[in-house]
Amino acid sequence: MLQETYPYYLANEAVHANTDLEVTDKYSGKVVTRVALADARTIDSAIDWALLAEKPMANLPAYIRQEVLQHCVQRFKERFEELAVALCIEAGKPIHDSREEVSRLIDTFHVAAQEAVRINGEIVNLEISKRAKGYRGFIRRVPIGACSFISPFNFPLNLAAHKVAPAIAAGCPFVLKPASRTPIGALIIAEVLAETNLPKGAFSVLPCHREGADLFTIDDRFKLLSFTGSPSVGWDLKARAGRKKVVLELGGNAACIIDQDTDLDDAVERLIFGVFYQSGQSCIGVQRIYAHCSLYEDLKRRLIERTKKLKKGDPKSEDTFIGPMISEGEATRLHDWIKEGVKAGATLLCGGARDGAMLDPTLLEGVPHECAVVQQEAFGPVAILEPFDNFDEVLDKVNDSAFGLQAGIFTRDLYRAQHAWDTLEVGGVVIGDVPSWRVDNMPYGGVKDSGLGREGVRWAIADMTEERLMVVRTPE
Repeated sequence: MLQETYPYYLANEAVHANTDLEVTDKYSGKVVTRVALADARTIDSAIDWALLAEKPMANLPAYIRQEVLQHCVQRFKERFEELAVALCIEAGKPIHDSREEVSRLIDTFHVAAQEAVRINGEIVNLEISKRAKGYRGFIRRVPIGACSFISPFNFPLNLAAHKVAPAIAAGCPFVLKPASRTPIGALIIAEVLAETNLPKGAFSVLPCHREGADLFTIDDRFKLLSFTGSPSVGWDLKARAGRKKVVLELGGNAACIIDQDTDLDDAVERLIFGVFYQSGQSCIGVQRIYAHCSLYEDLKRRLIERTKKLKKGDPKSEDTFIGPMISEGEATRLHDWIKEGVKAGATLLCGGARDGAMLDPTLLEGVPHECAVVQQEAFGPVAILEPFDNFDEVLDKVNDSAFGLQAGIFTRDLYRAQHAWDTLEVGGVVIGDVPSWRVDNMPYGGVKDSGLGREGVRWAIADMTEERLMVVRTPE
């Protein structure tokens, strides 16, 4: 169960400053705990402490950073069910999905522990002409310095981990703002980090309201801002971030192509997962399904049958697949988009009803292209279906989007798979599965409105470090 109250963490230490932030059970809507809320003065102090920790963190031997990360792995394993239940309550995520996210949290810290001792450089041959004879170049990677992190509500454990774990591996102090709707997971991570001997100021985890968090963006004492969230907020933050490096992992409306040679039994199961996993609240959740006309009707029938059988309700129940959306406001928004699509001529195949924050799993077909449920990021349990008969044309349809995060293609044709990889304007192409698939050591991110830069532990470490050159001359 959750604690009655939670502190924030300032410069490695728990601070029970107040109980101003209410955290609700997303299924019942009841307040279940209260969290200390940071103000601008606290954030400013956290940045000062992070600056003081830059040199001690940079000088921390790689094996010590690895030991810190390994300690976290062990403690997360020991607190596995506590983390899963907290996530289930604060995010409304079905308990089996919550356990899966805790497993990914552990994976991410485990990978970071491995990478902490693999941050290598290179030797550069500088003797490209006679004037450079006797010169050698050596490159090493050094920590960039204090980092600002803003994490979202939908994966409050693992997406925080994708910022925190690489920062520790790289030797960068950080200040993290978790989503105010789901701060508990990040605070438990902080509690575990506080058990280690990281230098004073190495980390602060500060829940705060968006309007009070400008320092995370505009303060030039930070050397890097890493933000995961909505495109409208992310691009605004980048515009105001000043000289610091910016990494953005934003939204999507991921498409999945079902080619004519696909095993439908396999594809249907993966599509159900891809569309409705954690009520569709994933930026790589399947939103657009394009199926070859030779199997479209069969696929549609099977998807409708499976979707109607999904159990929705209390996410704490072991057999619940569809839990609540993060808020009634978000459920209302998407419900309005569904009604807009139907009014414009779409056919409602199943679902479409809403009860508070609970939105029925929904499938639509024939949705006009200009409708929001096609153009925008749904971020909920809904997908559109559409047939195709020309592979090149369906690739163009996938690209006809402001987003470009990941795409999935079910095909056994190697040449089509390679052609799609060459053609699709996305950060990743997943062959034989839905675009919703991700493992935590792969480069992950998008193009266009889906973001800037890549997450994935090794790539995040690269962003949090800089190359430093040394040139050595050997006299003749």
